[in-house]
Parts: sequence; structure tokens; C-alpha cells
Amino acid sequence: MSAASLPADDVLRALDVVAGEGLGGEEVLRRQARFGPNAVASHRARVFPVLWHQLRSPLLGLLAAAAVVSFLVGERSDAVIIGLIVSASVGLGFVNEYRAERAAEALHSQIRHQTVALRDGRAVLVDVTALVPGDLVELRLGDVVPADLRLTSVTGLQCDESVLTGESLPVDKSLAAVAAGTPLAELSGCALMGTVVRTGAARGVVVATGARTEFGKIAAGLDTHPLDTEFQVGLRRFSMLLVYVAGALTTSIFVINVALHKPIIDALLFSLAIAVGITPQLLPAVVSTSLAAGSRRMSRRKVLVKRLVCIEDLGDVDVLFTDKTGTLTTGRIEYARAVPVDGQRVETVVRWGLLGTENQTRDGQDIGGNPLDQALWRSPATAGERAALDGYTQVAVLPFDHERRMVSVLLRDGDGGSSMVTKGAPETVLDRCVDVPPGARDALAAEFSAGNRVVAVATRTVSSATRDVGPEDERGLTLAGLLVFIDPPKPDAAAALRRLSGLGIAVKVVTGDNAAVAAKVCHDLGLPDRRVMTGAEVDALDDAQLADAIDGTTVFARVSPEAKARIVHAQRLSRGGVAFLGDGVNDALALHAADVGISVDSATDVAKDAADVILLEKDLDVLADGVGEGRRIFANTIKYVLMGTSSNFGNMASAAGASLFLSFLPMLPSQILLNNLLYDSSQLAIPTDNVDEEQLRKPSHWDIAFIRRFMFSFGPLSSVFDFATFGVMLWVFHSGPAQFRTGWFVESLATQTLVIFAIRTRRIPFFRSHPSLPLTLAALGVVMIGAVLPATALAHTLGFQPLPKAFFATLVGMIVAYLALIEVGKRLFYGAAVTAAPTPGHYAVRRHLRRRAAHFSTADAVVRDSAKRPSS
Repeated sequence: MSAASLPADDVLRALDVVAGEGLGGEEVLRRQARFGPNAVASHRARVFPVLWHQLRSPLLGLLAAAAVVSFLVGERSDAVIIGLIVSASVGLGFVNEYRAERAAEALHSQIRHQTVALRDGRAVLVDVTALVPGDLVELRLGDVVPADLRLTSVTGLQCDESVLTGESLPVDKSLAAVAAGTPLAELSGCALMGTVVRTGAARGVVVATGARTEFGKIAAGLDTHPLDTEFQVGLRRFSMLLVYVAGALTTSIFVINVALHKPIIDALLFSLAIAVGITPQLLPAVVSTSLAAGSRRMSRRKVLVKRLVCIEDLGDVDVLFTDKTGTLTTGRIEYARAVPVDGQRVETVVRWGLLGTENQTRDGQDIGGNPLDQALWRSPATAGERAALDGYTQVAVLPFDHERRMVSVLLRDGDGGSSMVTKGAPETVLDRCVDVPPGARDALAAEFSAGNRVVAVATRTVSSATRDVGPEDERGLTLAGLLVFIDPPKPDAAAALRRLSGLGIAVKVVTGDNAAVAAKVCHDLGLPDRRVMTGAEVDALDDAQLADAIDGTTVFARVSPEAKARIVHAQRLSRGGVAFLGDGVNDALALHAADVGISVDSATDVAKDAADVILLEKDLDVLADGVGEGRRIFANTIKYVLMGTSSNFGNMASAAGASLFLSFLPMLPSQILLNNLLYDSSQLAIPTDNVDEEQLRKPSHWDIAFIRRFMFSFGPLSSVFDFATFGVMLWVFHSGPAQFRTGWFVESLATQTLVIFAIRTRRIPFFRSHPSLPLTLAALGVVMIGAVLPATALAHTLGFQPLPKAFFATLVGMIVAYLALIEVGKRLFYGAAVTAAPTPGHYAVRRHLRRRAAHFSTADAVVRDSAKRPSS
């Protein structure tokens, strides 16, 4: 604010920087050491926060209380066992969550944001986190302002400052100083970190970085817990289901045992153990392991996610809106030819096209700029005209924006004459021209029907006294001709579209290009020849009509940024997961509106900021890989949930039933906890499991009603064999309490662990669906440990007793019968199951600010307190 009240030259002097030179390399290093990284957040995997996340569990508090109570009442061995089991559970959860945090940190370090800065007199691309006070920064359309800047030159600059002020209209910027004490929303001479360049261009000097910026102060004080994704919402709803079931079971079991005059302490400990037993304690560890492993696989496939939990949301996508350039086409735009109008020459059209540009070059290399301009400048066909431009001087530029869809440049030639060149979308430019030859529109239609990109070039002579150009000057133009560019379809795009269709994803194209061009490309790639809607047609519909029209439309052309967001929003209200793939500033609103925003590493900063997923290659095959991986991770997570809830529910219901007719507890609390720990440990291999192809063909989402039906359907099947075990132990082997508990411990561990092979697939296990080797070894290994444990030296300490050999023969028969019964149950259950419709996604408004804060982050520690560093 103090810089805003001073003239720009005074600010430059105070920061010891030369206007046309910027900072030198050594000075930059000194200032980086002094001020630290230009970041407001740090993405580091920290040991103690992860450990605290494990320790703060209310369930863990109950277990700790149970251990203390056991110790005080003299059951010291139980107390030690409970303590060891709790420690093992915390350790497993900590190791897996910390690995996931490290994976997130590694992913974050690969997402880079760069800006153009002037250093040692040269324009160079630098990482935004490397900026220091005194750096001179160039701003262009679509840039996210990388630091607090005092503007030193401005060309029609407007910034969207809604992220800071809440004001939706863009703010005009100028060089004038403001009075001291001017409110934040009125600092017209400054561009503030986190705001977005809506129109124009500018240069400014950095006056504050990181947490010392206005944005940094807000982000640092913000509740930085990221908003939940749809996957996390489903996980929370599932957890609440377990809370209700566990509460009902434990309360009833405690009341029943007390009513049967069993010791209150034993009844309490047993009830607490039941609560633990029905809860999939290692679900967070399984999810973390799945996400960490999935993120590594996705990274190898060139897909980066800003948050690991977004991987599952990617798997829930069933509609993809995408732009055309670089996705369906090669993205390597090449200049083809110039089409002059009556009386013009090809060379003249090319010359005006080269001169009418925002593109900047340094030592023959492009620094930013429009892709079409870059293609024109690098084409060998224009080399002769490029050599003849020395006599022209660029006086002023009215930059391109997505409302005008044009750029205008004021030029002075060597003789002192002045002219204005306007270049842009043909429909827009032709509307501002006079006396357009009839053949021009016919030539334009022919190029569009061939699927070519076309730019119209027009000129107007202006007074030599003119020093500036504005939108009102873009009238009375004379059409010079058309510049034709080619961007052919990708050779593998058709195959990628078929692959997405096989994944149950409908692809729709949303583009700013001409409708005929977009329709031609889509037809050539095999997309359905459905309706093509223009932006004007979209604007004429209300939201309900638009939602109805989307299903029958494949191409949306010449649409504004606001219309793109409306299309995405309307689709979300009518169907499941919606993704938007875009890389330009005009895509930012739609990226925010989608369930999953997808951008590319080469995208504009504002697009990468708005996205959840970053593709290192703009390729639909890469996206299909990401979708498949998301569905694979979700499928393996659901395997654990279905298996754990059903078998645990059955075992705990069996325990409740057994306590009604037994004079002793059917299993000691420490034995229940040990059983649960061994069982859960074997399931940590689930993330490695293979997934059936049919599970990848449709979107994946949480269905709590389905999980509840599964639990109540298959849980009782487990109880059938538990009660059969009770009968065998009591009436065949005439077992006492210790042997009874041992037999049930071994049987329940074997059945609930091995049932994963049946529940993991809807096919016939082993014959038509093969589990992964790690899962097979883990499950068989845990069953072996449970069978051997009663014969070891630990048996007495754990309350076990050796089992007769005949028991194991009976056990094998019960396991085979149990798995066969599960197969029959699967056929009946899946034949009658009805999957609930997906719930439309939702995101809160503050998601924008939190995403923007992630843009200005680093893998290094960040000092948030500005008092700890010298101020500028």
C-alpha cells in the first residue's frame, strides 16, 4: 500500500533497480537469501502432524482407556497385549499415511508455474517462487499475478480481483499513484498476487512476495484444510454408518452381559473390543497405500494430481468436455498460406499479419505470445517478409481478449505515416470492415469447411498524431485478406476417443473456434454427428433448456468463458461426474465448475491454478490412463470396505449371540483385537490387486445404500459358520473356555481373510479372475499364522490352547463350504442389486482461494511471519 502511494520511479529507486535492466544474477541470489521463496504455503511431509493424525482417533482413546482399565483391575497381560496391538495399528497407519504424504510432496514438486521477468536486461522465464522484491515482471492475458507489483507500464490492463475483494467486475489499472490509506480494492497502480489478468498487458516491479503480500496474509490466516472431494464425502458417510452399527451392537452386548450377571469390567472390555472389531481400523492406511501407489503409477503415465484424493474423483467421470486444439488436433499449428482479397497481394497480407502481433521475441526466441502468431513468425514461407519489417515501429497495442477476439496494433512506417492493423476471428473482423468483397466470405467458408484455422487481417490509415488505440478505433477497416493455418487431427486421437467411449465416457468438444472447423475435425475422428451449438444459441437458452440440449450435442463452438462454465454446470445437475479439459484463460471458469478440472503442464497459469489434475502431455490417451487408474484404486478400496464390513459385522453379531448362552466370554478382548489386527494387516496388500475389466468400464462412486445391503446380506452368512464352529467346539470336542476361544479365533480369522478371494470379483474366483500375488501370499500367510499361533510359546500369554488335529480337517471343510455359499450369495445379490444414481458434485466458493494458494507454494519450509524477515 505504501508503494501504491508513490510514483513508480520512486519505487524503482527505493528498490535499487534500473527500469530497463531489472536485477542482476548475484543481486537476485542475495535477495532470495534475505526474503526467502515467493510462496504462501509449504507442501512437506512432516512426521509429527501425520503421527498426531493417527493418535487423535476417538477409537484409539477408547482402546487406551481399555488398556488402562485392564491394568488397574489386574488383567496386566491383557493390558500389554492391547497396548502392543494399538501400537502396531498406529505404526501401520503412520507408515502408510507418511508414504502418501511423501508421494503428494513429490507430485507437487513437479508442477511448475513460471513468469516472464527482466533480469540482466533480458526477458527470461523464471519460477514464480524465485521472484524477489525488485524483480521486473511482465503481465499478459491469462496470467495469475505472481507477487504484489507496483505497475511501471500499462496497456489496457484489467485484473479480476474477486479472489481478494469479492468484486466480480474486472478492475482498470493505471500508473497513477493513489492517496495514502486507499482501500485494497482501489489500488489502481498495483497488481496484486493471486489476481488474474483479464485484458491488456503491463510491466511491474515486485514490492512484496510470499506471506507479506495481501494475498499471502489472507491465505496464511485461512483454514488451510482442503475442501473434501466427493470420495472423501462418501468415506465420511460410510464411517457414520459404521458408528451407528457399532454403537447399537456394543450397547446391546454390554447390557446383555450385565443382565446375565457377568463381571461389569469384563463386559465393558468385551463391548469395547466388539466396537474395535467391527471397525475397519486400517481403512485410512488402505486408502493411503492405494493413493500413494496409484499416484506413482499415474506419474509414470504422465498424470499429476494436486491432491491424491482427486484420483478417485477422476474415476467417477462419465462426461468429458474438452477443447479441440492440442487434444483432438496435433497442437502444432503451422502457417499454410495467405488468401488476399481483391486488389491485395499475398506479401502484403503476410506483412500486415506479422506486424499486427503481441508476440515478443528476444534473440530470435519467442517469449510468450499467441500460438498463431508464433506459427506465422517461424514459418519459412514468411522469412522474406520478416526481413522487410525494419522500417516499422510499434507505437501502441490493444491486446487480444476473449470478448473482442481481436488484437490491434498502431504502427509508424519509415516515412512517418501511421496505420492500424487489426487481426483476429474472421467473423468479428469482417463485421468491422467496409466494402467486403463477396468472394472473401466464400473463401472463408471454403477454408472452414476444410477444417482449417483462419485469421482475418484488416487495416486502417490513422493520423500521425495518434498515440494510442482503443476498441472504439476498431471500425471502418479495410480487409486485407485471410491467413490460413492448419492443425491436423492427431493420428491416435480416434483410438483414444474409442478408448474413452469404452470407459463409459461421453466426449463433447467445447471450443472458441468456428463451428464448421470443429464439426469437421470431430467428424473425421469418429465422434457422433450430432447437433453443433454456437455460443449465441447457448446464451439464448435457460439452464433447464441447456441441460436438455447437451445430450444431443457433440460440439459447442464460438462459446464465451461464461458459456463454457454454464454448459459444465448444467451437465453436473443432470448427470454424474463431469470433467473439463482446458489450457487457456478462457477455460478457467469451466475448470472451476467441473467435478474434476484437468489442464496440461504447458497451460496458462490461470488454467493450471483452476485444475485438479495436470497432464504432462495433452493427450486423451494419457487422460484415459488416469481415469482407469482412478477406477482401479476405487475398486480396490471398495473391496476392503465390502469384505471388512460384512465379515466383521457377521463375527461381531456372532459374538453378541454367543454371549447370550455361554457362561463365559466367547473371545477375550485382547484376542478380538489381535484377530482384527492380523486380518487388517493382510488386507494392506489389496491395493496391489488386479481389477476386473468390467469394473473399469463404468464410473465409480460411493453408494452407501449398496454397502449397507451388502453388509446385512453377507454378514449373516459368516455367522452361520461361526455358530457351526461353536457347535463343533462345544459338542464334538467338549472344549473349555480357552480351547473354545482358540477354535473360534482360528476359524473366524481364516474365513474372514480368505473371503477376499470371493468378494474381490463378481466372477468365479481363480478361474475367471486372478488375484495379485502379494494379496494371495498375504492372505494365506495370515491364515497360517492364526493356525500356528496356538501351538507356540505365546499361546498361554494370549489365552490360547492347542487344538486337536481333527479340528483343522473340519476347518478346511467349513472354509470350502463358506466360500461356496458366498458364491451363491453373490449370484443372488448382484442379480437383484440396484445401484443408486450418483449424487451431483458440489464445491464451495472458497475452493477458488485455496486452489490459488496452492499455486504459490513450494516444497521448502515457508516463514509466514513477516516480522521474521526484513521488509521491503
